[in-house]
Amino acid sequence: QVQLVESGGGLVQPGGSLRLSCVASGPIFSVMGWYRQAPGKQRELVATAISGGSTNYADSVKGRFTLSRDTVRNMVFLQMNNLKPEDTAVYYCNARVTSTSFPYWGQGTQVTVSS
Repeated sequence: QVQLVESGGGLVQPGGSLRLSCVASGPIFSVMGWYRQAPGKQRELVATAISGGSTNYADSVKGRFTLSRDTVRNMVFLQMNNLKPEDTAVYYCNARVTSTSFPYWGQGTQVTVSS
């Protein structure tokens, strides 16, 4: 059974940092990444990486967020620096066995950036 479990969300002041983690059980995923959904908005890509390939970032997080992977342990991380109030959202881990296969989702972790 496939399961994605996120951790690391919380409340942080503007300019602060958080590190999100996601561990996946089941098959080895070629593609892993993060999406987010703010209240009243559609879910959007934050960052995603293909094993042995490139990492893609949303323009709004480039230079502030860094995605990394531990392919042996089937984990993905998101280091978020210089957080802004507009980064407030529920962050979801996403994983695919291949770039075109069915996406799996975690349950989400809340990130709130507020003073």
